[in-house]
Amino acid sequence: GGTTGVAKGAMLTHNNLLANKTQVLKHWESVLVPTKEVFAAPLPLYHIYGFTLHCMVLVSIGCHSVLVPNPRDLDSLVKTFESSPLTGMVGLNTLFVALLNHPKFVSLDFSVLKLTTSGGMALVEDTAVRWKEVTGTTVLEGYGLTETSPVISSNTMDDFQLGTIGVPIPDTECQVIDEGGAVLATGEAGELCVRGPQVMLGYWNKPEATAEVLDADGWFKTGDIAIIQEDGFIRIVDRKKDMIIVSGFNVYPNEVEGVLLSHPEIIEAAVISIPDEDTGEAVKAFLVLAEGSSLDDQSIKVFCKKSLTPYKVPRHYEFREELPKSAVGKILRRELRPTL
Repeated sequence: GGTTGVAKGAMLTHNNLLANKTQVLKHWESVLVPTKEVFAAPLPLYHIYGFTLHCMVLVSIGCHSVLVPNPRDLDSLVKTFESSPLTGMVGLNTLFVALLNHPKFVSLDFSVLKLTTSGGMALVEDTAVRWKEVTGTTVLEGYGLTETSPVISSNTMDDFQLGTIGVPIPDTECQVIDEGGAVLATGEAGELCVRGPQVMLGYWNKPEATAEVLDADGWFKTGDIAIIQEDGFIRIVDRKKDMIIVSGFNVYPNEVEGVLLSHPEIIEAAVISIPDEDTGEAVKAFLVLAEGSSLDDQSIKVFCKKSLTPYKVPRHYEFREELPKSAVGKILRRELRPTL
């Protein structure tokens, strides 16, 4: 996707894709009923997330996907819920927020909806709570990358923890390492590495880029900072490249964005670093506010200080009507960074 840098081509074999399909089916075997499921498919099928779930997993067990040509046409997506007995939905945080803010969505019949999965970007806790209140279903957050076909881990209906990406799917090994490559102990934050049959061969025509992320033992460096808990659940802290260092202290954009989005008048948020003479880097927030909101810089700072230590509170703010997104709906932080 190239959300944090230049896009690359991941070489996925038929074995990678079929293995991941089988892994996901095994992980979710307690909930997916062959030939009975009807899923909304608002994500483009050329994206690995939508492709694997709809074209591989659901097709392989004879289930139905209702294609939504343009997920940004929220009226059309709401009509899909009205006209189809949907048992499941595959989406991501920005789409869930948009639906929850649609006036007709909250009055729909969700009596047969049993499964909602989230991926592609971090699921904000406030969004998950609101989704549960409106639809009656828990959003099961998972995690993966194009390089891993894509699913690495997921929560399940039988065992889930809000704020985590669940546990590794079958036949998948995970570990976290420090900057020197040493494996860290349980509970410590480091770069998440994964090994399994779903890991790519490498990047197309980029042997040096491949060598940077894939070692001789098959371990793939994801570029994400994570913590593996004692119970095996994994918590993503943020993208390694997106980490902000303020006066030597680490600030993870996901954490700050989560606090900002817990404010009822903030619809979308993206946090980046900008140069600062005093602290090296400073936190800047880009925000989309609810219609009629009177929030300003000072009131938002006061709100953030209730949940964040001072160095994590954004120092700079920019208000926009919308934030740049990929075709899938991921917010593109790289397009918000200043051009040097």
